[in-house]
Amino acid sequence: MNPAVRFIKSLSFAKVFTPLFILIVAACTTVPVTGRSRVNFIPDATIMGTSFQEYEKFLKENKLSKNVKQTAMVKRVGKNIREAVEKYFTERGMSAEIKGYNWEFNLVEGEDKNAWCMPGGKVVVYEGIMPVAKDKNGLAVVMGHEIAHAVAKHGNERMSQGLLIQTGSALLSAATKNHSAGNRQVFMTAYGIGAQFGFMLPYSRIHEKEADYLGLVFMTIAGYDPNEAVAFWKRMEADGSNKIPEFLSTHPSGATRISEIKAAIPEILSKYN
Repeated sequence: MNPAVRFIKSLSFAKVFTPLFILIVAACTTVPVTGRSRVNFIPDATIMGTSFQEYEKFLKENKLSKNVKQTAMVKRVGKNIREAVEKYFTERGMSAEIKGYNWEFNLVEGEDKNAWCMPGGKVVVYEGIMPVAKDKNGLAVVMGHEIAHAVAKHGNERMSQGLLIQTGSALLSAATKNHSAGNRQVFMTAYGIGAQFGFMLPYSRIHEKEADYLGLVFMTIAGYDPNEAVAFWKRMEADGSNKIPEFLSTHPSGATRISEIKAAIPEILSKYN
């Protein structure tokens, strides 16, 4: 018998990984709007406390933009989308989903075509993305997407997934302690590769697609035109900054993203406009 096959048969995977399944079931919650199941182990208060500290540290180490007009646009669009998010959750009796959020919107100096939102609603937009955004609708695409990451609690989910993988690795290591070092190395390596390409990267792409959809919903409720998302992502694609093969990337390809956004817009307009 092949040593690898014999090794696999010698393991009791039900015994090894049952604790993981129990943890997953216990921590399962649902993403608002999309209804996707997610795993969040870490208390929101813990995540947000760290997030707010890191945000303050970032602002001390980076310069706020001196562009008064663009800064005002970032704060205005952020406020409008925040109010749309709060409206959505309040009307559905789900205000607890965003309890403790302390919204803040800042434009900072930097050529990066980027923006981000930390857990709890702390948003940074870089000056470099403003020419790509062009106007308030393009900026709403950017900020709606980033705010959606925070609202869907993707940061918590990513950290929880990391804990799951670490736990699985520890359980597998314990289960194989009586086998040869060579066999253990083979299966630990296979586990690591499987976790990265079969779990973490696909889920990163799911988070990005979900943030696209939620961002379109929130910007539409706020009164912005979701059709601008197609034009915005075409401009980003033309920039050539996302040319990594999709299966190796944390983000969907530009073509995939644009296609799915186009397909989602009619439904979103009919529900939320």
